[in-house]
Amino acid sequence: MSQPESSDTHFFNSFSVVLGILIAFTICLFAFARGLGREYQLRDVRDDPILKQEVKQNTTPFAREAVAGQDNSALAITAAPAGGASGSAAAIPTTGEQAFKEVCSACHAAGLNGAPKAGDKAAWAPRIAQGKDTLYKDAINGKGLMPPRGGTTWPDATIRMTVDYMVSLAK
Repeated sequence: MSQPESSDTHFFNSFSVVLGILIAFTICLFAFARGLGREYQLRDVRDDPILKQEVKQNTTPFAREAVAGQDNSALAITAAPAGGASGSAAAIPTTGEQAFKEVCSACHAAGLNGAPKAGDKAAWAPRIAQGKDTLYKDAINGKGLMPPRGGTTWPDATIRMTVDYMVSLAK
């Protein structure tokens, strides 16, 4: 009877040694591959123009701040408005629906950044109850994460027309 126990013990010991050697070999292979690939991976990542552009876009500050007593001319808005025009009167929407589709729908269609969804009566009811003057003021001056005028340079009349359109969707 002692014979089978000793062969089982011998098998278990041999199996443990082989398994340990295989695990050690696998760890060495992983370490070698990681050390070998690190130089090439980092070089490719540093030189990838698409990755550089994405990093620059993701790290660009959301807002810029003017400092009193400093030259703030670099803060002037130079990009074309969202409508694609170059700032002419043609870039100003003529209807509230057009203005909503051009700019406001980016957040208010999906409810991004806490913006009440257009047409959501429950979300708009407390805002409408505050009165249109409050809605106009918040749209013109900005509120929460919404920039003043929704990030546009549209005149007050266009902003009011857009607010009226969005309120009509919630009634």
